[in-house]
Amino acid sequence: MNIYVGNISFNATADDVRQVFERYGTVAKVTVITDRETGRSRGFGFVEMPNATEAKAAIEGLHGQALLGRSLTVNEARPREQRPPRG
Repeated sequence: MNIYVGNISFNATADDVRQVFERYGTVAKVTVITDRETGRSRGFGFVEMPNATEAKAAIEGLHGQALLGRSLTVNEARPREQRPPRG
């Protein structure tokens, strides 16, 4: 299951996010989205957990919980929308 994680502290790393999610089960991948130009965190990311039961437990357990001083927004990620090509 792909999980959206919002309101991540700009100081949090992918490892910080991984640690809190691993309390609930196996984490396959963590991606913290960064700005292309500055390289700074944009304050959100995605966590992939292969086991749906563990993923749902993580969503329920972590939504609203603090990580480095900010309350996380955690829910199942929606499929990515197709955008028209730039140019």
